[in-house]
Amino acid sequence: MKTTTSKEDVRSHCAVNYGVEIFGDRWSLLIIRDIVFVGKKTYGEFLKSEEGIATNVLASRLAFLEEQGILLKATSPNDRRKDFYTLTEKGLDLIPVVLSIVLWSAKHDSKSYVRRRKDFVARLRGSPLQVGEEIKALVRNGGCLFPESKE
Repeated sequence: MKTTTSKEDVRSHCAVNYGVEIFGDRWSLLIIRDIVFVGKKTYGEFLKSEEGIATNVLASRLAFLEEQGILLKATSPNDRRKDFYTLTEKGLDLIPVVLSIVLWSAKHDSKSYVRRRKDFVARLRGSPLQVGEEIKALVRNGGCLFPESKE
């Protein structure tokens, strides 16, 4: 697997292709989702996600997202044996992408968990840019959207 994506590494210079090369795999946006929505920060927390990512795949995706400037890895101040991951500004800029997927899923997946959050979905539909900026500020400051949902 390639470890960096530069202008020379991408298949084409299409804007959609660039995004797909960086976060278009099965796991990257789920890692970002876990940070944004439930505040997961450590390898062990990501590993517990219900989708069941394999340990080697998780390690690879975290390293790739860090190399691409999406995630920042730091040693936990509470436990120096653990690293924690946060979104960089480049990573925070993916929040509107995740929110667009949330709206699409709320519309097309009758069993989507987000349908339980009717107030959130209604607000997101009404003011997606404002909600996106509020969530970016929240996550930038160490928060998450639904802390009560953290496993």
